[in-house]
Amino acid sequence: MLRIVCAAALFAFAGSVEQGRAEGVRLDEMQILVPNFGMPGGGIVVLDAIVLRPDDGQPHPLAMINHGSPRSAEDRPSMSPYGMWAQAAEFARRGWVAVAVLRRGYGASKVGWAETYGPCGNPDYEHAGRAGAGDIAAAAVYMMKQPYVSHSKYISVGRSAGGFATVALAGRSTSLGAAIVFAPGRGSSGPDKVCNEDKLVEAFAQFGRLSRIPLLWVSAKNDHFFGPRLVTRMTSAFTQAGGNLTLVRTPSFGNDGHDLFSEDGTAIWAPIVDHFLRENGLAQRDQLLDMPPRPAQLRGR
Repeated sequence: MLRIVCAAALFAFAGSVEQGRAEGVRLDEMQILVPNFGMPGGGIVVLDAIVLRPDDGQPHPLAMINHGSPRSAEDRPSMSPYGMWAQAAEFARRGWVAVAVLRRGYGASKVGWAETYGPCGNPDYEHAGRAGAGDIAAAAVYMMKQPYVSHSKYISVGRSAGGFATVALAGRSTSLGAAIVFAPGRGSSGPDKVCNEDKLVEAFAQFGRLSRIPLLWVSAKNDHFFGPRLVTRMTSAFTQAGGNLTLVRTPSFGNDGHDLFSEDGTAIWAPIVDHFLRENGLAQRDQLLDMPPRPAQLRGR
């Protein structure tokens, strides 16, 4: 099923989650232990993460916040979970235990990049999606054991490659209650260039065959990784295969709409997310917690 929603209509909901002082939001750094499945050597690997959550001593449901992948491999080692701090903070303000985690092969990861998809002419996008989904699922299992995480179903939120992994996850995790993705995809080799679009569309069809949970897909008009024409093909393939998807197309954002799911884009994406959460019975609070102080790791940025 495919539902297309006008973004402008959702902005009217922006005030429906009230701003106000309540309990604060706590920030912790964490190292998450997951299996090194599908990679040489196997064993257990450490994923760096930050956790933002309501500081009220009560358990709350889990929201996994998932990063994208830079076009250049040289940029992967410099990535940090703090790159998703602002997005995680917004979910924590809404009553979630928000976990921004770096998957295998990003940041200070000691193992190889698990999400490789091969040559541009014949990419194996399904492998890349499932590898990323495996990391998200394993990290969620680890987090669900923490005393401050409730035993209700969790949500996964992702941008770009993290969104693609979330779409792949939507058909394989029985503990996942809903998915939210911003400009999901893989294989962007340059502005408005994607390696073998047909293979990418096929991957979304494969993921749609198993996915039945509610999935929100948000895409900006001027996304130069995965543009409107390709979005139409990908979402159609996903829903025609059986996936349950709500598509929200937003106006252009900045120089590249691929950056919509960012701190600067909060005024656009947050009302869309709030509406989706309410519509699916997943809203946790009527009043937002205060925005936590900006961490030292981000000061000056």
